[in-house]
Amino acid sequence: MTAYDVAGVRGLYTGLSDGWTYLNAHAAPQIAEKVSAGVSRAFRTANAVVAPEVLGEGQSGTRAGAHFAAQPAGTLEGEGHVASARMAIADLVGGKADAVVLGPSLPVLYQSLARAMAPLLRRNSSVVLSKLDPPALYAAFAEGAHGAQVRWALPDLGTGELPAFQYAKLVDGSTRLVALSAAHELLGTVTPLEEVIEHVRDRSRAWTLVDITALAPYRPVDINATGADIVGVDLAQLGGPQIAALVFRDAAMFKRLDTLSPDRTEHTAAKLETAVSPGLAGGVGPLVDHLAQLAGGERGLRRVRLRESMRALHSYLDELRVDLYHLLSALPQVHILGVTGEAAAEASEDRLPRLTFAVRGVPAPTIHQRLFDNGLVTTLTPPTPLLQEMGIDELDGTVTVALAPFNTRQDIEQLTRVVASLA
Repeated sequence: MTAYDVAGVRGLYTGLSDGWTYLNAHAAPQIAEKVSAGVSRAFRTANAVVAPEVLGEGQSGTRAGAHFAAQPAGTLEGEGHVASARMAIADLVGGKADAVVLGPSLPVLYQSLARAMAPLLRRNSSVVLSKLDPPALYAAFAEGAHGAQVRWALPDLGTGELPAFQYAKLVDGSTRLVALSAAHELLGTVTPLEEVIEHVRDRSRAWTLVDITALAPYRPVDINATGADIVGVDLAQLGGPQIAALVFRDAAMFKRLDTLSPDRTEHTAAKLETAVSPGLAGGVGPLVDHLAQLAGGERGLRRVRLRESMRALHSYLDELRVDLYHLLSALPQVHILGVTGEAAAEASEDRLPRLTFAVRGVPAPTIHQRLFDNGLVTTLTPPTPLLQEMGIDELDGTVTVALAPFNTRQDIEQLTRVVASLA
């Protein structure tokens, strides 16, 4: 495996020169210089006309490392930015560019999918959703889209994990869709996707829709390896532009969906899409290039480099995760949601380098301010329904920490020292 050079990685983020220690990757991930430059360049060129290419007989054009057919006269550069974004997202998740549906956010794309699934979701059908997910994400199906019955998978309130065994009872022959998240963005818990999808496959022909947004910044993702039929990802949460995508396992799945616009009758991703800014789309390719560059080098196929890079990143950040949990949990007054206490005794060690914690007897705003005064940027945890059920109100609020590719052990040690001064 390629060695991970964190010092070199830090040099890819010009924003780190301001002196702050950023531990808020879950809320406001830092944007790499390559990404911001890509967006700036795309906005400048989006409305420019593509220069005609002079090709020999039997040749096809090649632009920006991606293959294009000869462009019609008057084609704008912005169309190329959008096409490049599709290819980059396909590389990110191991899918195909023609199966990528773009949109401004995942909630918008989920709403579009719910509408388009009218042929599948009828009154005698069911969908299985997860209370681990943010309400904004499952809202599209929570009302019982097209009359389908809604069934709920519930997380363990002691650990914040989503037990897979319940899907053996929730899923049956009437189930048409199972939607869930691959990980929790604030708790760092990871869903046993393979086991869940095995239950789904054993009991139904339902589609599985998996939000990989929290997982993708830390681990390599392959849609075929997960077994999912559709994966959703919010690029902004990876340090990219405000664009999201649904990636289908097979473009042939579009045939089973209604179109959202009468002028889009072909069985393609266009049936579901909401237009995105070509200027923003121009930042997606640089984002995936950046992730591939972290430890994958700059030569060879991007998908191969990306896989190697993300494996190295996972290995590096997993070591930091162990330190983060070990050092904070060693402080007697610190309570880590899903980890501390008897109810969390059986918690899995498979977690992301993220956690939500409280210091007993100290209000969360006080913790947050003390950290900020010492140059540490974290966030006050939003009171989501799940976290409220897990007791954040009784703890007088909590603070969330999430690591990024540029964080170091020194960052974790500094965090621990400041929290210890409160505990």
